[in-house]
Amino acid sequence: MDVKRSRSPRAPAGGEDDKKRAGWRGAGVRPEMVLVGFLLTLPLLFLVFGGRWGSGSFPSSSPSPPVVARNVAAGDRGATPQSKKPESVTPKNVSASTASSPSPDMLLGGLLSAGFDESSCQSRYRSNLYRKPSPFPLSPYLAQKLRKYEAYHKKCGPGTKRYRRAVKQLKAGRNADHSECKYVVWFPCNGLGNRMLTIASTFLYALLTDRVLLMHVAPEQEGLFCEPFPGSSWVLPGDFPENNPHKLHIGAPESYANMLKSGVVRNDDPNSVPASSLPPYVYLHVEQFQLKLSDNVFCDEDQVVLGKFNWMVLKSDSYFAPALFLTPMFEEELARMFPQKEAVFHHLGRYLFHPTNKVWGIIRRYYEAYLARVDEKIGFQIRIFPEKPIKFENMYDQLMRCIREQRLLPELAGAAEPANHTAGGAAGKVKAVLIASLYSGYYEKIRGMYYESPTRNGEVVAVFQPSHEEQQQYTSNEHNQKALAEIYLLSYCDKIAMTAWSTFGYVAYSFAGVKPWILLRPDWDKEVSAVACVRSASVEPCLHSPPQLGCRAKKNVDVAAVKPYVRHCEDVGFGLKLFDS
Repeated sequence: MDVKRSRSPRAPAGGEDDKKRAGWRGAGVRPEMVLVGFLLTLPLLFLVFGGRWGSGSFPSSSPSPPVVARNVAAGDRGATPQSKKPESVTPKNVSASTASSPSPDMLLGGLLSAGFDESSCQSRYRSNLYRKPSPFPLSPYLAQKLRKYEAYHKKCGPGTKRYRRAVKQLKAGRNADHSECKYVVWFPCNGLGNRMLTIASTFLYALLTDRVLLMHVAPEQEGLFCEPFPGSSWVLPGDFPENNPHKLHIGAPESYANMLKSGVVRNDDPNSVPASSLPPYVYLHVEQFQLKLSDNVFCDEDQVVLGKFNWMVLKSDSYFAPALFLTPMFEEELARMFPQKEAVFHHLGRYLFHPTNKVWGIIRRYYEAYLARVDEKIGFQIRIFPEKPIKFENMYDQLMRCIREQRLLPELAGAAEPANHTAGGAAGKVKAVLIASLYSGYYEKIRGMYYESPTRNGEVVAVFQPSHEEQQQYTSNEHNQKALAEIYLLSYCDKIAMTAWSTFGYVAYSFAGVKPWILLRPDWDKEVSAVACVRSASVEPCLHSPPQLGCRAKKNVDVAAVKPYVRHCEDVGFGLKLFDS
């Protein structure tokens, strides 16, 4: 075997390796790859020279990565012999509990319900144990609120008599008075990061308004997440009468804003409007940059009217949770649920989103092969947006400036300068760099840099990139599986630097509870950003399209100047994010 090739995750271009890398499914591990002498050298090889899933697909057949990487990628479909599987590595803070009795650590202090069979969704009680403990204590009131909601969802969710009765009234065109169950039906738009942020926002809205959250699962989203609520489902049944996403747009006559304009509903005296006089459902269009979020959504008098609809259909790509904090009628309840304002998505995201066993297998195997044995993990997430393209050289230089200024990675020794293997006790420590990007260039350059030169303090830097898809594919289920896996892997990092405006990055650092360094966009008339990166003041995502303060008063007031728990986002100057001063 060519030992030099085995050290590098990159085979020569145009050879047999490229052909094998393109079609990994069904490939097995060759017997000659598991020689005992080679296995003894594996940990050093893969830690030093990095690993990738390669060429935009999960690897299995490529001989370039070491054997451990091959076993990681082979998954359930591979032909790896049972006796040749790599040793499973368990995070230090994973306790030895049984599937029938999750430990308190696995329940995240009461955030998660113990009412699930662990084997049906292994990530639910395991994924968060690959991270450091949460820096945000859970409010007992939030835990109580979640248990109460779970019982409500089980009582009113799909398959129940109450749900069938509510659907029957919807089909009949009626909105009944004093309905026992009310619903908010979420429809998706844009990419996976946007969807996760807006699902969490919609769930928070459901908690505040006593509604059952149901989710339209498009084909590209099937099989990504486990059910979050015990004994019931959050998936909207396929026979739901208003199940046509093409009807949902800003000009739809069922939208609340258009109902107000046409006089179908009134908000000047909301208490005088009987529920039975309203249409069978109301549509809220909360898509960023198409509708100002102040337009008759987050005002008290409008919430009174909206609360009388038994069915609400909502389409959004926005993290609108901060806007709920600006709605006066919700402020007291939100203060009890979230004493620490910047923990909203951190808690709700870890409660709601649990990768299915298939996706979790990808995450776990990659983590165990490449990340479990290192001393520190640093994640870099790079996203180039079509509306503001940045040349590769400029983006790479900006990332390098951020790394140098913030000391995110160890310095390289000079050409004639030997590595100092006794500097500060750092010698021998291993830092893993995880790169999440659609492009391979950042991985190639950073890996090459640490491949060719030693570090000044003797630390070892291993560089990894799980995939590089070249372009975002909103409607591809396989693409979304990889994206979700990389969000989770990035959330296991100790430090994160991310591209401005990226919802993918927002989700990852909020899961982690880590304040990231944000790589700022250049000004619209510039190609290079004067400031490489800034540290976020909060682990909360950014609301890109904030509401105005004052609702119908239309006061021209800067919300961030009058609300102590809101500030403008570092990457979106007009955006808002929650934080704790």
